Amino acid sequence: MRLALYQPDQAGNVGTILRLAACLGVGVDVIEPCGFAFSDRALRRAGMDYAALAAVTRHSGWAAFAAGIAGRLVLFTTAGAVRLPEARFEAVDVLLFGSESRGAPPEVHARADLRVRIPQAAGTRSLNLAVAAGIGLAEALRQTGGWPR
Repeated sequence: MRLALYQPDQAGNVGTILRLAACLGVGVDVIEPCGFAFSDRALRRAGMDYAALAAVTRHSGWAAFAAGIAGRLVLFTTAGAVRLPEARFEAVDVLLFGSESRGAPPEVHARADLRVRIPQAAGTRSLNLAVAAGIGLAEALRQTGGWPR
């Protein structure tokens, strides 16, 4: 299982996700361009010393990433047709999250094998990217028995 970030805007969120991935033993794909310099101090601060432990693959763009996907692409989106409690995950899934400001474009939605929505209270717009990644990854690992020993 892997996490993938489509053109993330905020270094702090990416750093937090890198720390999450390092602690849970999953790889991270970063689909560029990012809205910040990837070596930005805020990225290192949010990820602390864990960011160096994360298995990160950077991709020059969507086409480069899409060409190498092994397994299903599961897009987390507020426009998802499947609610998280009803989603069924596989150990080889790539959990993709769109950018904080723009989400994911139509071609990304079209390529996704599954589009998942995290249920939220009425009147709320969206979760923080790192929080959504943590929720989605936790459920996927629970279902697939992928938690670290």
